[in-house]
Amino acid sequence: MDVGQHKPGEAKWRVELRRTVQVSIFPNEPSWLPDDMDLSDVQWIPLLLEVINRRFTIANTELTSDSRLQILKTLVTLPCAIAHPDHVNCTEAGGRPGVSLIPTYLTVLSTLLNGPESEINCLVWRYSSNALTQALRHHTLGFGEKNLEAVREIISKALQSTDRSTRLASGRSFVELFRLYETLGRGATKRVQPLLDMLYVLLRNPDDAVIETTLITAGLIGRLPDTEIIGCIILCLISQFERSSIILRGIVYTQLLAMVKHHKKSPYSLLAPYIPQIAPFIVAKLCRHPNLLLETCRFLSLPPGDFLQITLTHTLPKLFGDSKLDVLEKISNELGKKVSAMFLNASADILAHIYMLTTSSETDRAMKFILFVLTEAAKNAEIRLANVVKSCIVPLLVHLVLAMGDKDDLRAKRAIDAIRKVEHSLASDEHSGVSSHPHLGNFLKTYLLGIIAYMNEKLQDMRGKTNPESKQQVLRGLQALIGQIGPSICNVAPQIMATLQTAISIAYLSDVAIECWRTFLTTLDVRDLGPHVGPTSAAFVDAWPQLSPRGREVSKATMEYIVLETASELGPHLDEIVDLSNITELASCTSRMQIMRHDVSTTQKLTTILERTHSDNVTVVSQSLQELKAFTRGQPENFIRDLASGDVFDPLVGQLMKTLLSVACRDGEGTEYLRLLAFECIGALGAVDPDRFDIPYHDKRMVVRSNFTDEEESIEFALHLIKDNLVHTFRSTSDTKFQSHLAYAIQELLKFCKFTPDLVLEGSPNPIPLKVRNRWNALPKHVLETVTPLLGSKFTVTLKQGSEVIYSIYLTQSTYREWIQVWTGDLIAKVTVPQAKTIFNVFRSAVRNKDVGVAHDILPHLILSILISGLAEDADLIRMEIIAVLRDQVNATSMSSSDKRLLSAQAIFTLMDHLNKWVRLIRQEIMSRRADNKRPSRHHSDSSDAEEKLARVDSVLGSIDQDLVAKAAFECKAYARSLMNFEKRTVALKANDTSNGNLQVYYDRLHEIYAHLDEPDGMEGVSTYITSPSLEHHIRQHESTGRWTAAQSCWEVRLQQAPDKLEYHLGLLRCLRNLGHYDTLRTHIRGVLTRNPKWKDALTGFHVEAAWMVNDWEAVQKVVTDCRTETDEIAVGRVLLAMRSSDEKAIVDACSIARAQLGAPITAAGERGYRRAYNAMLNLHAVHDLEVIHSSASRLREGLRNKDVMPTLTKVLASRLESTLPTFRTREPILSLHRSAFSLSSTDLPPFKRAIGQAWLVSSKIARKAGHWQTAYNAVLQAQEGETPHAFFQSAKLVKAAGEPLRALRELNNALMGEDSRRKSMAAQGIINLAETVPEDAETKRARLLRARWMRESERYDSGVVIKELSRLAKSLSGYESAQFHAGHFQDECYKLLSHNDKKSRGHRMNLQTVKYYAAANRIGSKYVYQTIPRMLTLWLDMGEDDALRQSDDFKAINTEIEASIKYTPIYKWLTAFPQIVSRVDHPNDDVYAVLSRLITTVLNEYPHQGLWLFISVIKSTKKRRLEQGRKILDQLKNNPQNARTAVPVLVSQSIMMSSELLDLCNYQVKDDTKTLSMARAFPRLLKLAPSPLIIPLQESLVANLPSTSSGESDHQPFPPDCPTIANFHDDIAVMRTLAKPRRISIRGSNGLLYMFLGKPKDDLRKDARLMDFNSIINKLLKTNSESRRRQLRIRTYSVVTLNEECGFIEWVPHTIPIRPILIKYYAARGIEPFPKEVGVTFGRIKEVSDKDAAKLFKDKVLTIIPPVFHEWFIETFPEPSAWLSSRLSYGRTAAVMSMVGFILGLGDRHFENILLDINSGEVIHVDFNCLFEKGKTLETPERVPFRLTNNVVDGLGVTGVEGVFRIASEITMQLLRDNKDVLMSVLDAFIHDPLVEWEDIWRKTERRSRPDRNASNDVKGSVDLRKLAKNALDPIERKLRGLYFKDSNKYEKREKETSTTNLVQMLIEEATDLKNLAKMYPGWAPHH
Repeated sequence: MDVGQHKPGEAKWRVELRRTVQVSIFPNEPSWLPDDMDLSDVQWIPLLLEVINRRFTIANTELTSDSRLQILKTLVTLPCAIAHPDHVNCTEAGGRPGVSLIPTYLTVLSTLLNGPESEINCLVWRYSSNALTQALRHHTLGFGEKNLEAVREIISKALQSTDRSTRLASGRSFVELFRLYETLGRGATKRVQPLLDMLYVLLRNPDDAVIETTLITAGLIGRLPDTEIIGCIILCLISQFERSSIILRGIVYTQLLAMVKHHKKSPYSLLAPYIPQIAPFIVAKLCRHPNLLLETCRFLSLPPGDFLQITLTHTLPKLFGDSKLDVLEKISNELGKKVSAMFLNASADILAHIYMLTTSSETDRAMKFILFVLTEAAKNAEIRLANVVKSCIVPLLVHLVLAMGDKDDLRAKRAIDAIRKVEHSLASDEHSGVSSHPHLGNFLKTYLLGIIAYMNEKLQDMRGKTNPESKQQVLRGLQALIGQIGPSICNVAPQIMATLQTAISIAYLSDVAIECWRTFLTTLDVRDLGPHVGPTSAAFVDAWPQLSPRGREVSKATMEYIVLETASELGPHLDEIVDLSNITELASCTSRMQIMRHDVSTTQKLTTILERTHSDNVTVVSQSLQELKAFTRGQPENFIRDLASGDVFDPLVGQLMKTLLSVACRDGEGTEYLRLLAFECIGALGAVDPDRFDIPYHDKRMVVRSNFTDEEESIEFALHLIKDNLVHTFRSTSDTKFQSHLAYAIQELLKFCKFTPDLVLEGSPNPIPLKVRNRWNALPKHVLETVTPLLGSKFTVTLKQGSEVIYSIYLTQSTYREWIQVWTGDLIAKVTVPQAKTIFNVFRSAVRNKDVGVAHDILPHLILSILISGLAEDADLIRMEIIAVLRDQVNATSMSSSDKRLLSAQAIFTLMDHLNKWVRLIRQEIMSRRADNKRPSRHHSDSSDAEEKLARVDSVLGSIDQDLVAKAAFECKAYARSLMNFEKRTVALKANDTSNGNLQVYYDRLHEIYAHLDEPDGMEGVSTYITSPSLEHHIRQHESTGRWTAAQSCWEVRLQQAPDKLEYHLGLLRCLRNLGHYDTLRTHIRGVLTRNPKWKDALTGFHVEAAWMVNDWEAVQKVVTDCRTETDEIAVGRVLLAMRSSDEKAIVDACSIARAQLGAPITAAGERGYRRAYNAMLNLHAVHDLEVIHSSASRLREGLRNKDVMPTLTKVLASRLESTLPTFRTREPILSLHRSAFSLSSTDLPPFKRAIGQAWLVSSKIARKAGHWQTAYNAVLQAQEGETPHAFFQSAKLVKAAGEPLRALRELNNALMGEDSRRKSMAAQGIINLAETVPEDAETKRARLLRARWMRESERYDSGVVIKELSRLAKSLSGYESAQFHAGHFQDECYKLLSHNDKKSRGHRMNLQTVKYYAAANRIGSKYVYQTIPRMLTLWLDMGEDDALRQSDDFKAINTEIEASIKYTPIYKWLTAFPQIVSRVDHPNDDVYAVLSRLITTVLNEYPHQGLWLFISVIKSTKKRRLEQGRKILDQLKNNPQNARTAVPVLVSQSIMMSSELLDLCNYQVKDDTKTLSMARAFPRLLKLAPSPLIIPLQESLVANLPSTSSGESDHQPFPPDCPTIANFHDDIAVMRTLAKPRRISIRGSNGLLYMFLGKPKDDLRKDARLMDFNSIINKLLKTNSESRRRQLRIRTYSVVTLNEECGFIEWVPHTIPIRPILIKYYAARGIEPFPKEVGVTFGRIKEVSDKDAAKLFKDKVLTIIPPVFHEWFIETFPEPSAWLSSRLSYGRTAAVMSMVGFILGLGDRHFENILLDINSGEVIHVDFNCLFEKGKTLETPERVPFRLTNNVVDGLGVTGVEGVFRIASEITMQLLRDNKDVLMSVLDAFIHDPLVEWEDIWRKTERRSRPDRNASNDVKGSVDLRKLAKNALDPIERKLRGLYFKDSNKYEKREKETSTTNLVQMLIEEATDLKNLAKMYPGWAPHH
């Protein structure tokens, strides 16, 4: 009860109590208690006790025996009446008041027990004891020692009473006194010692009756819960077994059994924790009191011998310390062991006890006894004490260190003295090699690692032998050890941190762990503190809720030490401290951290969190993920959305996703919670489109090429094992035994790498080789922290002799783990190369552990080494093992478990990939050696050896049936491998002229594999070869391409054939779901379940999804309740139902369960399985959306910021949806789920009803774009039914997309007119809500803009009307980029249609409008920059060159507009057209030049690193005016006072000097036989320019990137922040062997990477530079298109730096090779010459015959001699299947892209020296763009093909040839080029104004033809305009982009009809492969290749 307040029942108990006290104590004093009506219970109770106390303080002689008893009876009931008047039983009472009873009771009892014996009879004593018992039980306030001492005296006297009842009653008081001591807290032993002493005194009483009741009392005390008291009582009772009285021994036995029963333990488990104290006591008396041992053993049911054996470690120390030889000999006889042997087995325990003895004399005496025993056993041989100590030094020191942590300060001090004694024992022996240290820590450091390992073992204690108190002592010992060692403790910091992190999570260890933690951190040198602050902060924050007040206090002090005292010295480690803001007690730390991080950007903050998330520490990862979760949901709210927006996401998205996938796939203890957090963060980020970002992966695998014969490579491999395998496993495992095996492996590998402790010892006398030190310093920080303590460790392993292994091992082992362990262990024994043996032998113990990661990692390396250098029979056994695993995959009757089969197959495939990779690398080496003829003899020898090794590995790989591999791979879902092998088989069958019928089976299998690979292009290609496609084929084809209606029809046919096949019903349901036909889907399910109710579980997912989609929540509830299997849909259904219930806890729980279920495929797919697990990503995305919607609904209901909630929600959901894969199949399920979630609250939240309609409109849009017309139409109808505003917008677009543009325009126009009428009506009625109409108005204006565009496209409206409407909209939509662009674009289009005279008269006014609108668009956004800026510049600069126009007011206005645009448009946008700007630097108009030069200086000022490289050609131009103007601009930059404190002047000077030196290098005359030059000798000034602040002119460093959204316009960074600068030049300059002698230089970047550039003398590279700009724009366009993006279509570009019109440098593309030498190699292997004589003769004949005859000759006489061989290169170069597939797809797609681009540009001269291949990726790279603009058609032998598509090019595409991959990529690229015609033509405008040598050559030739008389040089009539020539060259490009191309391309004027993209691509492929065209090509072009 609450005693602080009066309640109705309170007065009653007080009245009753007053009456009772008055009757017994104040019978004659009616007013004995003052008036108490106003007193509370808390005040009244002390008053009552005080009055009673006063009553007995005054002497009273009138007490009789009866009155004493009456008073005592009152005292017995008084405590209960006070403490719990409403409860009879004391244990039921709660909330007892603070009552001090003992002082009052002592006063009363001292009076009552004082008197003659006749008065103080047994009854008085008995009641006195009962009263005291009650007082002790209820006393809760005040614990004075004096009072308790008086209590002990009363109890002691009563316990010796002659009356047994009195003694028993007093015993109960004694029990309560013990209990009272127990309540004071831990450490009861010390406090109750006086009571124990009193107990032992009573047991020494000569009266057996007193002893009997004392033993009973002891038994009662033993039932208390305190473990310390229990131990003391057990020892006390057992000590009484030595009594001769059988009765007393029986009582002891009975009491012990009662304790066993009370504590619910067995006798042994009761005594076990106290054996260390009990056993020495018993055994010490073995000779004098043998009964003591026998009785104890009888109680334990244990033979005496066994007891003696298991207690030796506890008994021997004391016996040896006391020199009890008689007892030792008796034990020796009992156990049959020598005394010396017993000592040696327990030497550490014995010596620890002896060294802990109080005096040195005691220690010396015991040591002499030990030496006597050992000497006697050794037959008087000399035994040194130092040797004895050294034999057990580490465990001995562990015992003493643990004693250092004892609570007893005296014992702790004795432990320190003991360690000094140990040191002295070792140092005093001249043979020990140990010297005495003044500081104890220096001595302990030597054994530190071993001590820590032993202590960790005790803490982890897998067998449960160590009790909590002992574990606490371990931590206290560790704390004391840290204090002794000092700052050097950092050498074992990882082990200590691991120990503390484990301990803090255990409740009974947390306080001690935190104390130890603080000591550790404050002991460290501040310089060593950094790596530990992150894990410390994470651990404290994680454990904070469970910490005690003391723990929190110490944690706070520790964090304040880190943050407030040492933060300034922590450097970057400060970022590792986790967020502390959620802990109010750490507010001071949080404030300081915020101050220190105030200038940290959002990007840096995210990067820091991601870095922490890669930690091996689970707690750090957990806290980092919590921060990441808050970050993704917090402010700034747009940051994450902006990262994942646009055509290309920010690289941070890739890093973020990689981090989350890594965590999601993490394995080990505590990772389940991490996965849930990762899944939640993935959902918050969203299912981001995998085609718009790259996840950076680092392949850590290594292939040892030399087979461990090269020491450097072997050491590199050992370091690889340590860094990438062992350290992570070592840090993450909790298995101490396995950790020891790993520690041994690391220790031995460190020795192999020649790492010694001298590396980390300050002032070590032993020199360290520089190479070794560099290797050590190159190791990552976390690796160094882990391995440093192992440099001097002494781990050992003992290996048992294994049994003989019988092959095939796979067939004899039942699990994957057993198989790989046995096989790996057997292979280790078969390694023959010495260095390999050394490395692999260290793993013999580790591979036998339960963790098979190590075995899996080293298996491929083992097998490769054995295949290369092992015995032939071992190679055969390996082959047998591989085949056994593969056969088991295809064995339908296999008994192996699915896990065993799958994991084993994956291991075999990994092995085969490793072998194939080695084969590839060695082949490349052999080719390289053959090409290098510097030392032919040595290379020949090396090559022969390599070829022999290659043959051995190849023989094993080649002997494995490829058909078996293909089938096994297919079964294991290793589809790339299956495809590779099936395709090889297909090629072989085709080569053998196998009938088409046999091939059809293979084609169908290839089609199925491509379907599994989700490669619809490959499926499309294979489909063209399948003559009779099956229904399954059609289904696969339709589903892969999203043609769900067609797929539905196929499934319906299937169901007609077999209506009882579940698989067919699931297929149909899948189609209905993807089409959004949920009502039909539900109807079908009901029908199916009626006929087949057993299919209920299989249909659950479809059933519940369809129910929620149509808002049938009762059906959802029923399906979820009834389901027996968990599916993704059920999980989402639960979330929706929880949202419907509005139960917040239920929602949180449902979301958590759903994430665990939905995220499982992500973990299964692995870190690199983002695409495979994309559906799971979508599900997590959807769950997060549901949470966001629910949160918004809650806020709307609460009325919080109503105006902001809905717009914010709409924006968030829209941006998240926009970041997903842009397909109907991806986005429609999300939208459907949105609608379902909105519908849950649509009745009470009107905004949600509108949101449903908006979601229908979005569905309509994506369905329309996907070509699902009916679905789109249904969605529009739904939106219109819900009266969704602007539904007409999507409706009109749908009509237009369906091919009715005029009807669409009419509908849109009518809708807009209706909208106008509606608004007028609402305004007239005064019911318009302006807050709602503003966004509607903007949407209406956009609709008007669309109408204006359609009006323009329809060509039915006067241009003036369209211009007027567009201008009006541009004004009203002033912040809308598209409105400005379209207004300007239409003006420009109209201008282009004007006649020449009209352009002169009124065109300039249109130009002014165009410039104005384009300038406005540029200021707003970046979508149209590539069209607007080039066109603005062209109009402005061209008008400036016209003498008549430049005087007009319009031109002056344009000039002014350009000036304003320079000021207000972000500078980086001008960089997109900077080459065009630079090309006009010599503009003749001074006014234009003034603005132009200002523009150039502005760009150079803002981006000098990039701009100067692009401007460099001007300052070294051979054209005088260009050179002068360029220098003038640079002088302005250098001399501008505002640049004085910037890097610009230095960069300008550096660029001038660099360009001069590079120009000298290009123009340097090289002798014919020169192969290399020395830069130091030939170009010393160039060499000295490095290091330079100039960036290396790489393509990625020079091309500006535009922002993805307009939100980031102002602060956008267009270039990478870490562009590498020039660090140094390599001295060697390679001279190429071609005619012009180009020379290659090498530059080392500031990032450490090497870059190469090729200097080309006498070569105008401006065309190449412009073409790279053009290709860069195309790459950007390819990124904007979802189809091209998904296929990763791109052109490989490289940097081109033009120094002037004659020289320049080209970025050397590494890892490339021309196709020609590849083909020559394979033809040579077949004995075919690349150009046989007979082929030459045939080509001679072809020149003279017709096209038809030429084609026949070419086919019969050329192609039959030279077959295609290119496909072999892919198989040989990329033997790993996934790499093979990826490379071939890259080849086909890049070849297609460049073929289309080359056709558009008229690119010729595509012989195989100008087409390179990337040997790492298979991508095609084109070089040498000299033959552009149809120049090939003007050659002596005109080129007749649009691009190269010869037999070998087609052969490289695989069995599908030009079909599928190549054709589809070509069509996508061509369509994209045509769609962006205006952009591309704007970029090509630079060709017109950059006076290329080519135009000048054409001009000179034309001039000569027009002026045959050289003297007529002044005749201007025949002169040709240079710019017109350039424009004429670009005209064919524009025509091609419009689709105006015919096979007879010289007759464009025939007809002006556009060709569709599909037909155009078909025409081009036909032309490129037409034998008539190929036959007539120049033979040197090699059309036969």
